[in-house]
Amino acid sequence: MTEDDLSFLPLRVTRVGVGGKRSFDPIDKRRLVEACLRPGASLSGLALKAGVNANQLHKWVRVHEQGGAPVRREAPAVLSAFVPVVTIEGATPVMAPAARRVTTAESFCVSPPSTRPARLTAHLPNGVKLELECSPGDVAIVNAMIVALGAR
Repeated sequence: MTEDDLSFLPLRVTRVGVGGKRSFDPIDKRRLVEACLRPGASLSGLALKAGVNANQLHKWVRVHEQGGAPVRREAPAVLSAFVPVVTIEGATPVMAPAARRVTTAESFCVSPPSTRPARLTAHLPNGVKLELECSPGDVAIVNAMIVALGAR
């Protein structure tokens, strides 16, 4: 085995998982396993040069000899941008109160504190941001939205 044959070492890490688990380039990994199967090859020496544990490399060689497992390609999880539609039974549409005329005498009076609409903001796992403004009469709708967003 010449030095040119081992030009792919150390193995190239393609991804590091949350727990520190490394994923290697599948082509280089296959070349390393094939190098281990050559006559006179030192599995532990190749593992050292490749930067992997000798036990792990031995496992890769065993899997290859048993027919080889297909290389897993991890596709990113695609999350839906939609939430299920929830119907509210017995809900009746609420009409906004009609604007009334203000007389001059009333215009100088202090008005009661206004009821500002409540704002519901949800950041969905797929990156969608949902904002709803709700009046006090929209309690059933808000509850339905919370249930729908909480469902998985």
